[in-house]
Amino acid sequence: MSRPAAGEGAGPCPWRPPKPATRPRRISLWQYVRLFRRDILSAQPAHLYRAWMADFRTPFFRSCLVNDPDLVDLVLRRRPMDFPKSVRTREGLVPLLGRHSVFLTNGEEWLRQRRIIDPAFAGGRLRETFPAISAAADAGLARLARMADGSEIDIEPETSHITADVIFRTLFSVPIEDEIAAAVFREFRAYQRAQPLLNLAAFIPLPRFLPRLHRRTTRITARRIRALIERMIARRRAELAAGTAPDDLATKIMTMADPETGARLSDGEMQDQVAIFFLAGHETSAVALAWALWLVAKDGVVQARIRAEAEAVFAARAPSFGDISRLSFTRDVFRETLRLYPPVPMMVRETTRPETFRGRALGKGTQIVLSPWHLHRHERLWPDPDLFDPARWQRPGTAPLARKAWLPFSAGPRVCSGAGMAMIEGTLVLARIVQHFELAPGAREPVPEAQLTVRSRDGIGIRLRQIRPLPGAE
Repeated sequence: MSRPAAGEGAGPCPWRPPKPATRPRRISLWQYVRLFRRDILSAQPAHLYRAWMADFRTPFFRSCLVNDPDLVDLVLRRRPMDFPKSVRTREGLVPLLGRHSVFLTNGEEWLRQRRIIDPAFAGGRLRETFPAISAAADAGLARLARMADGSEIDIEPETSHITADVIFRTLFSVPIEDEIAAAVFREFRAYQRAQPLLNLAAFIPLPRFLPRLHRRTTRITARRIRALIERMIARRRAELAAGTAPDDLATKIMTMADPETGARLSDGEMQDQVAIFFLAGHETSAVALAWALWLVAKDGVVQARIRAEAEAVFAARAPSFGDISRLSFTRDVFRETLRLYPPVPMMVRETTRPETFRGRALGKGTQIVLSPWHLHRHERLWPDPDLFDPARWQRPGTAPLARKAWLPFSAGPRVCSGAGMAMIEGTLVLARIVQHFELAPGAREPVPEAQLTVRSRDGIGIRLRQIRPLPGAE
């Protein structure tokens, strides 16, 4: 479908961005494992975009993908403690996240960690972290300006740089150096490609005493990332002891005591938590922003409208926290991006007792797969689910639908602690980039695929041309 140029028409015209191919409905377990390890998305059959529930059986376990909104609500909101995170999926993440990350723990350990972590992201903390997010956005604009000569670039490393900068500034009150950001991006990229979400232990139940055979690249990249985190935590401990620590997210989390037990996170636990903050707050935000920029580059009408909104809100002054609520269309574009390309495509829970879902008996230990990817594109829930249509977010029926079928940050007690910060970051950075640069798509359409997150197989090509002076250069 041809795209309207900027300024044509009364509003955005919905269009169909790229979507992965699907596999045949019936294949062998070995074929499925091979497909899944290469790409989670194209390993799934087409009927999952219409099914309310689908079974997948192996000789070792049973898995059910659930798209029924009432059952999704049951698992995530009404009875979350009865459906803990599956131990099968954690095996592929342990080298990076450790065994005590809040992303992987269950039960009382998880509850204690959330009681310590959640206050750091609550209420007024979003206002307090906004200057750090805005500073990272400005630094990102300056970086992009150095390559805005109209030639095609892969935008993923650049959004990764920006979101890594946000994490360092909000967590540790330090800007990330360019070379460190590039190293962090390379290590995360290498980790994602070396370590699929599920390894052998996810498909074959191995005794706990047997070692998990992770690839050498997986182990090396995970050690490098965790070594960086360890140095940051040690430096913050020294600042806390000297009374010079800034009042940022790391300080809040490291000094917060569990209100029920009085315990604080150990340095080892803190290392695991910072690792997931990087994965959830850096990797996922980076890919979401990259997809958003490509969609905007492809759509001249949407791009012009975001730019007009940003000019009306910011003009020539620095952004403020109150501006975010005025970027309503930009926020809708980011919401629509998260619907079409949710960074985390699937979540896996596990039954702790016999259950009955849609008349089917499920035994204890059944894997319950909740798929934002399929739920967000479900043909029996969303009107024209494969179309990029930011205007849908202003239609009366979207709000109730989104409450039950839009899960980019999960839902219920296990909802991402940083969801509010991620929405502010994505909306602000998208608006600022479009305000200062004209975007055009690269020569090839990106092909979505997923191991840990929904990336493009060969990067996301975009051409930039600066059209407005950067902050401080007017």
